[in-house]
Amino acid sequence: MIHVIATIELTPGRRADFLAEFHRLMPAVHAEKGCLEYGPAVDVATGIAVQVPLRENVVTIVEKWESLPALKDHLTAPHMAEYRDRVKEMVVKTILQVLEPA
Repeated sequence: MIHVIATIELTPGRRADFLAEFHRLMPAVHAEKGCLEYGPAVDVATGIAVQVPLRENVVTIVEKWESLPALKDHLTAPHMAEYRDRVKEMVVKTILQVLEPA
């Protein structure tokens, strides 16, 4: 199994627009072979001292894939290219962490 944490930094004020496009994409990704989990999350205030400061212009995507080949197929899927084109004006930076259970 492969875990992916994608941190998407957005243009200020565009998070709701980005999430609308992301939710539009989700059914196609969930239908992909090997997709176990794929969804957005946003920071929440907890009062926990070690938590990083809240990031109002960030969306974190939490993903689980059956295998690295399934993840690579996902990254090259036609619907992903269309999605990237729709959100390119909203995205400032993307950081990707690919992990495996230890």
